[in-house]
Amino acid sequence: MTDFLTKEERSTLMARVKNKGTSAEKYARKLLWGAKFRYRLNVRKLPGTPDITLPRFRVVVLVQGCFWHGHSCPKGQRRPVANREFWDRKLDGNIARDKANQARLQEMGWTVFIIWECRLKEDAGALLEHLNGLRGEE
Repeated sequence: MTDFLTKEERSTLMARVKNKGTSAEKYARKLLWGAKFRYRLNVRKLPGTPDITLPRFRVVVLVQGCFWHGHSCPKGQRRPVANREFWDRKLDGNIARDKANQARLQEMGWTVFIIWECRLKEDAGALLEHLNGLRGEE
């Protein structure tokens, strides 16, 4: 199967893909802020530059897109047919890098919480429950 876009059109489209400040991240941040949790964004000193860091609780939050990070949902398991070798290498590399960064964060004493784009509300709700438990609220 061939790409229906020209190389230039595909490049322009891919350049518009965000890796920071996505709508899923904004949702999670708004939920945390509304619950009076204070956080830092994209802390570069930590492995993988986590999306949200709650230093007081030693919790990092990774808000991950299903496609880009290989979630087990249908969207995460779908891979492009065109340029298959490139995409397999790219997406498998993302998954391996995620696992390595998560392991390094845990070794450093951080709790890693993943919010998947397809389960945004459920995962964000579970995060809030976890954090409320850490600060002594039920």
